[in-house]
This record gives sequence, C-alpha cells and structure tokens, in this order.
Amino acid sequence: MDQVSLVIILLAALLIPLIMAKFKINSLPTAVMEIIVGIVIGPSVFNFVNTSDLISQLSTIGVIVLLFLSGLEIDFSLFKKRRTALTPLEQKNAVNTPKYSPVRLSVYAYSTIIVLSLLLAAAFKVSGLFSDFWLAAILFGTISLGIVIAALKEQELLSKAFGQTILLISVFGELVPMMGLTLYASVYGSNSQSLWLLLLILAVAALLLLRFKPFFRFYQNINKSTTQLDIRLAFFLIVTMVTVAESVGAENILGAFVAGIVLKLLNPSETTRERLDAIGYGFFIPIFFITTGVDLNLRTLLTSGKTLLLIPLFFLAYMVAKIGGYWVLKLRFKQANALAGTALTATTMTMVLAVLRVAKSMKTITSDQSGAFLLAALLTCVISPLIFNKFYSAEKEDRVKTAVHFIGANLSTVPVAQQLRKGWYDVSMYTNHPENYQTYHAQVPVTLMENFTAQDLQDHGVFDTDILVLGHIDAERNYELAKAAKAYGVRRIIVRFEDRNVLNEHEDELRELGVEVYNTPEANITLLRALIESPSTLLLLNDTENSIYEVRVLNHLYTDVQIKNLQFAQDITISQVIRNRKLIAPNGNTTIMYGDRLIFTGNKQTAAQIRQALATAN
Repeated sequence: MDQVSLVIILLAALLIPLIMAKFKINSLPTAVMEIIVGIVIGPSVFNFVNTSDLISQLSTIGVIVLLFLSGLEIDFSLFKKRRTALTPLEQKNAVNTPKYSPVRLSVYAYSTIIVLSLLLAAAFKVSGLFSDFWLAAILFGTISLGIVIAALKEQELLSKAFGQTILLISVFGELVPMMGLTLYASVYGSNSQSLWLLLLILAVAALLLLRFKPFFRFYQNINKSTTQLDIRLAFFLIVTMVTVAESVGAENILGAFVAGIVLKLLNPSETTRERLDAIGYGFFIPIFFITTGVDLNLRTLLTSGKTLLLIPLFFLAYMVAKIGGYWVLKLRFKQANALAGTALTATTMTMVLAVLRVAKSMKTITSDQSGAFLLAALLTCVISPLIFNKFYSAEKEDRVKTAVHFIGANLSTVPVAQQLRKGWYDVSMYTNHPENYQTYHAQVPVTLMENFTAQDLQDHGVFDTDILVLGHIDAERNYELAKAAKAYGVRRIIVRFEDRNVLNEHEDELRELGVEVYNTPEANITLLRALIESPSTLLLLNDTENSIYEVRVLNHLYTDVQIKNLQFAQDITISQVIRNRKLIAPNGNTTIMYGDRLIFTGNKQTAAQIRQALATAN
C-alpha cells in the first residue's frame, strides 16, 4: 500500500506541470497546485493516498532540500556597497530621490513588517483567537522567497532596483522568521538545550566555508560525469549541518538553511545550482508539497466553526502585516508598483510550512489551527501574484541606458565615447588636464577634476557606473584605480596599459579580480594579423549597418534553448560560444546555457536590442 501511495504521488507530481502548461495556468505557483492536488487525492476528497513512514521520510527530506535551496537563493552581493549616485541621464529620468537604495528600503520595509506582526499577534492573543503570541508573530512575518523570485524572474526584474528591493525584503522574510523559529524552539521545545550551543551551528558553518572555499576553483578540472563532485559536496553540507543542528537541540530545517547559505558563499556555478534544483524540484520537494495537502483533512477542518473563522482572519493578518511596506516603497517607486510589490511580499508558504511542521512536533499548535494557517497561506499565494501582475509596470529608471564612465579624455578614448553615445549607452568622461578639457568638452560630456585619487572619484560619483574605462596614460594610476573601483563594487572595469612592464607585473592580479586589460600596440598587432589572415575583417569593422557583439547570457528565457529555436535566430549570426573559458563552434542544435558568452554579428539597430535582452538578468 505504501508503494501504491508513493506511485500516485509521483504520478501527480508528473502530471501537474503538464496540465498547467496545457491549460496555461500561470497565475498559480506550482507549489500551490501541488498542495491543492494533495488535498484532492487525500482524505479530504477521494482518499486515494494515505501517508506512511516511507512517504513521511521522503517528505521530511523534501522540506530539508527546500530550505537548503532557499538558503542557496539568497544573493549576498545585494548587501554590498552599490551605486549610491545616479548618472546624469538617470538624474534626469528619476522620479524619486536616489538616496533610498534597495538595501535601505528593504530594511525599512521589513521593520514595519516586524512591528505589524507583533501587533497582530498581540491582537489575536488578547481576543483569545490564538494564544501563542510568538508563534503567531513568526508566522505573520514570513515571506515565500521562492514564489517572489519566480514572479520577479517572469517580469525580468531581478537586475532592477525594484526587483532587488522586493527580493531583499523577501530574504529578510525568510532569515528573520528562521532565526525567530530557532529561538522559539530552543525556549519552548521539550528537547531544547542551552541557547549558546546554537553558536556551534555558525561555528561549523564557518569551518566548512573556510575548508571548501577553493573547491569551485579547481573542481572543473577533475570533475567527471561519474563523480559529480559539486553535488556530493552539497549533500555533504546538508547532512553535516542537519546533524549538527539536531545535536544542539535546533531544528533540522535550520541546519539545511545554513547549509544552503554556506554553498552560496562558496560561489557555485549556475550549472551546479540547476542540477540541485533538478534533484530537489524533480523529486523530493513535490512529494513534500503534495503530502502537505494529503495531511490536510478539510472534512474535519471545515466542520469547526472556529477554524472557519480563523482562515479569513489569518489571511487578513498575513496581508495586513505587509501593508507598511507600501509607504516605504512609495519613497522611490511609483504608487502602482508600491502596491504591486507590497502584494507580492504578502505571499507566504515555504516558511509557514516549516514553522507549522516544527510547532506541531512541539505540540504548541492544534491540527485545526495549523490547517487554518496553511489554508490562509494558500490564499495569499493565489491572490498576491494576481495583484502583482495586475498593477506592475516598468519604472522610468528601468529604461535608463547602460552607463559608461571614461577616466582620461584623449585620442584613444574620445572617438570611442563618441561612437558609444549613438547607441544604448550613457557616456561621461573625466579628465584632470585643463587643455584636454578645452579640446574635447564640446564633442563629448567631459568633467574637469583637480585630482584623480580614488576618494575624489568616489565622491564625484565616477565609480557609480555600469562600465568603467580607465584610459589614462599613467599605467600605475590605472592599476590603483582599478583595484579601488573593484572594491567599491563596479561591475565591469576595462583598463588601458601602454607600459608593458607595468602590465606584466599586475596582469595576473587584475585578471583574478575580473578586470579586463588592453594594450594599444598589441591590439594594433592583433588587428593587422586579422586583416592579413581574414581580409573581410576590415569590411566588417567598417560596415555601417552591421557589427560584432559579445554578450553574456543572463536571461533565463534564452537558456536551455537551441540556437535554431531562438526567437531572433534569423536576425543574428552566432559565430562563437564561450563556455567555461572554452570556445565552442556552434550550430543550430547547440544549446545556449546560462553564463555562456556569445560572439555574434548583426544589424546595429536590432543586434543592440537583442544583446540587451540576452544580458538582462532575471
């Protein structure tokens, strides 16, 4: 009987996404549909499935893998110092003051969520509807990171300020309740141990992080299809951290969550993450969601008048707890988007399931109360994404051109800046030579600065750019400024080195940092050789209609797609695919992977738009 129930669950897991695709059900997250199907095939409706020890064990593994992948989703680079000033074009187009960064907005917004969650929990306790104040506060403060990320990806917003803000609020909506749940279980749990022992979890996590920090630097050289070292490392981290967490009296989901954070900080490749998603969402996690629905016996729940009252009240509490974020988001974004973002942060499912699982094991909540919390969470996952998709529209700042700042105005940089201004680039130049300023300021936007120290450049907003070109003749100064710009957080840096001796001394260090370097004599030699070996090179370079482009594919809409099936396959010609630093000669059947660098040619107007679409992170 156990095997039959498992077969039915796995069949349901297979059919759900197929049916959703067939009938174009896009408004509901797959996890919500899996819980609903679990309710249908469970005791609530048809009673085809009953949970057994085997299914319960697989479900437990499912929630552990789910929390591990949730930890892996957290993008800690969002907490780094980012652009604090706007380029001239952004200042012209910005609708609100730029002083509210995504980090600051997210902190303010989640602070309102904490306050409102505490007030709502107090109201439920005073009214006698739900007496566990701390458990209610934790539940009302949760946000479903996975559903938020899926919605932001669909709108291609993860690389935008709005998307980063909502994502960070959602990160807090998993981190803070997870910490709160850990303290709650430690204080009120029957098997809890001293709180200071929880520090052992962080100590072991730090030890694992230091021990395996160089792992992904060399594993590509020794990895084989029969070893899958990265996946073995992931499950080693999961089992180790879960074991440590349970040993100190904490919940296993905390260990899994921390294990995901550790692996994230080890900086795995996108391929590793995709394979882990395949294992989790392909097998274990659907079992957990469907089993959650099976365990919900609506026949019992809906016969209780108090439960029927609690479902809408809990739903309102989930929504009201997030309402303060609306006024915070309005500080930077337009009113409709503030409403859309607030609605999206009201989705809550993953952490609610985890919290309820812990609370039931501690016997601090009844089955009726747990069912009411869960059904209310289901309603948020149905209604909130609908509100988000209804009200969201692109912000003006999302349409700003790519900012390129040139340090050094001279014969090498000015012609390039003039050409870039004709395309999708917002160009600014900076010089510390008055004579160069007088010569070029009428041709391109040039700012005259007295000094070119890193602090001066930072104070003047020069480092607040998408691409920084260090084209000064002073190679040593370029080297120092490149390091300072990288530490500040500039995403892409291109450095000119006319002195080959200086380049030889620092080239390896700069390449390790991800800084791109060039030397004009070598560039000229390379071009001349290309002209000799391939005479058509000059024709292509001088062509006013077509050009060569390189782009890194960051848009998931175009990954795992064969070149011949790309919607713009007829408009460009892809000549090279660079994957893991290896050149691939592509054909129509070549599959584009996330992170691939494509070298292609095409019409300057359409190709620039295609390049931007491919490079838009979502």
